[in-house]
Amino acid sequence: MKTPWVCLAILLASNVACNKSGSPATATDSATPKTPDAVQIKLQEYAGASATNCGRLEVGASPAESKGASDCAMQASQGKKPFYVAYDMPGMVVGVAGNAEGKLFTIHAQGGSVESGDCPSELRVAASGRVTCFSPGDMGSMGAGHTAIPPGMPNPHAAPK
Repeated sequence: MKTPWVCLAILLASNVACNKSGSPATATDSATPKTPDAVQIKLQEYAGASATNCGRLEVGASPAESKGASDCAMQASQGKKPFYVAYDMPGMVVGVAGNAEGKLFTIHAQGGSVESGDCPSELRVAASGRVTCFSPGDMGSMGAGHTAIPPGMPNPHAAPK
């Protein structure tokens, strides 16, 4: 008599386990590395331990996700609260971090190399909806000493097509 109950319990347990579904991944969830990469580590180093993670979005992030990340970064920067945000694009990652003193930093990773430095201008939201601290068409220190984006490299802050 115990055998039918044991079989029924096993059958029910396996059925429940098969029907469980995880929560859907957001653009931030799917883009944020499970193990911090060099960009994430540098952003956190610049921003500090108490920094707000405003997200790491993929190029296909929805306008609402982009607005949420940019609003987060802009509000934190205006309030001189530490934050960081990053964007994964084909072949490169760009990010911005701000510390508690209001100082802004930029990170650019491409082809295995990571470059970082002080932001050359004020924080703004680009036409793409992404946060940047570069003037339109200017890559500053991230452009290997050039003020323009190198030929063939997409402008990371251009409006999506």
